[in-house]
Amino acid sequence: MPYLRFKGFDETFLQQQLQLIVEEFSRTAAVPREIVKIELLRITQITPTPRSLEIYMFPRSQKKHDTIAGNLYDLLSYFGYCDVHIFFVPLSPSLYYKKGLPLNEYKFAEV
Repeated sequence: MPYLRFKGFDETFLQQQLQLIVEEFSRTAAVPREIVKIELLRITQITPTPRSLEIYMFPRSQKKHDTIAGNLYDLLSYFGYCDVHIFFVPLSPSLYYKKGLPLNEYKFAEV
């Protein structure tokens, strides 16, 4: 956790740049690389929708979110993806569950 969910991207590109994307996000968000999850969403567009990057994570300061989005946009633009919409889906630890328990009650030593 956190999850970076890409929509409208080429799978080969994501596979090739996986380490770079994870490294940039990890550095900017100040989270361990090992917990960053990358997903490629396969969708059926009913109406035209833009290419996007959805970032599911626990909230940070506005400045931190701005920096994360800006750095990822710059990285993706470098590879030709200049039309990406980036948005955050803030998660709450009390509403995030592992093994049926809210994260704030989950005992990580039992993993």
